[in-house]
Amino acid sequence: MIRMQVLRMNYVIGELGMSRSTIYERINPASKRYDATFPKPFELGLSASGWLEQDIDAWLKAKADNCG
Repeated sequence: MIRMQVLRMNYVIGELGMSRSTIYERINPASKRYDATFPKPFELGLSASGWLEQDIDAWLKAKADNCG
């Protein structure tokens, strides 16, 4: 069985070194900083959302692989 870890915003901020507002801009199609490849968060409850750790890791790896 694959173990899935949900990451909350504060953890994602620390892992990526991005600000909260930058992360929100990356997931907002109306923003000039929108990144269609950036993982979308999903709802955990009425006021909670998170990302799957493997989605964040895959995005980081893809970015690193494109650096050269």
